[in-house]
Amino acid sequence: MPDILKDNKTIAFEMSGNVATITLNRPDAANGVDLEMGHGLMQAAIHCDETPGIRAVILTGAGKMFCAGGDLKAFAGFGDTLPARLKELTAYLHAATSRFMRMNAPLIVAVNGTAAGAGFSLAVSGDLVLAAASANFTMAYTAAGLSPDGSSSYFLPRLIGLRRTQELMLTNRRLDAAAALDWGLVTEIVPDEQLLPAATTLAQKLADGPTRAHGVVKRLLIDSYGNGPETQMELEARGIAAMAGTEDGREGIAAFLAKRAPRFTGK
Repeated sequence: MPDILKDNKTIAFEMSGNVATITLNRPDAANGVDLEMGHGLMQAAIHCDETPGIRAVILTGAGKMFCAGGDLKAFAGFGDTLPARLKELTAYLHAATSRFMRMNAPLIVAVNGTAAGAGFSLAVSGDLVLAAASANFTMAYTAAGLSPDGSSSYFLPRLIGLRRTQELMLTNRRLDAAAALDWGLVTEIVPDEQLLPAATTLAQKLADGPTRAHGVVKRLLIDSYGNGPETQMELEARGIAAMAGTEDGREGIAAFLAKRAPRFTGK
């Protein structure tokens, strides 16, 4: 565990080879996001972004729920300072999401139960999203008189379109795992007991791949929403040229020509 996270009880961080697992660790509070968890999630994301040896990341929740969103009990305790505290919390949460989006290592979210509010936002921001069969998703914000955060207003319209996003955010419709898959919110549904093994297998497969090329893929896709075609093609040209000069790029070409499996090192 990184030194910066040793005193944080709300985030569990584990390494297995070149795969990091981040667990939201407040099961008795439905893994609700408070200031400590937000800060810890940001620190974990920065550590993953800054550590070349981390080549895939799993994000999941402890217990029966993935994340019920912001900790409303903690929010109520802030009284008149709540708006300022929410600006602090969203600064942490959004910094974490931004690092996860743009780091080289792919982020696999393993949704082990209810994903509500900020938990919904965290779930759909992953590069690949595995949902347990018992998982369910709801925005929940307006039910508490609040509005969305955590990148959901960015990702949801792009993943499922404006009309469905409006429905989720305004009515707080709850989707089960099958509906979430049908709508395009998750990548795959797996039986509850197989969720973490499946996420680990997928993470290791990605971790054995060309990590720097994975990072280029992630950033190309994120940036494509704001770029015109010529700008996007220029980024593609620069990306593929840069990757051709890496050890993994040379290895990939050599392995293809030799008709053998490539041995990528992430360099």
